[in-house]
Amino acid sequence: MRSKGKAPSLVKGTPKRKSEPTKTVEPRFRLRCRENIAMGPGKAELLEQVQAMGSIAEAAGQLGMSYMRAWTLIKTMQQCFKKPLVTVARGGAGHGGAALTESGKQVLSLYREMEKASLQASKPAWQKLLRMMS
Repeated sequence: MRSKGKAPSLVKGTPKRKSEPTKTVEPRFRLRCRENIAMGPGKAELLEQVQAMGSIAEAAGQLGMSYMRAWTLIKTMQQCFKKPLVTVARGGAGHGGAALTESGKQVLSLYREMEKASLQASKPAWQKLLRMMS
């Protein structure tokens, strides 16, 4: 199950009925590094969950993905940035763990900052589009 996400969105009003969808605009940046996606919405969510849970396995479970998939995404990020984003302690008696490095925290923060800035920049056009939507 995916988390409710931390990505910002612009929402106009509240739905009249619970089943009525809310209209939103959501930025979905993908930072590309050669043929890979260095950072995108899913990887940002994964980093947030690693930070919250202190474990890649628990973060993966929160997002409804396998540990192997989460580890593959983290390895891709590690290859695309100059400094590691996640540190890992192996399991065993202490059960291991994972944490974001200072670089990881900064990359995540800057990614979310880009999303927020794009929402502010697109707000006038979004308001016009919203009036055109049914």
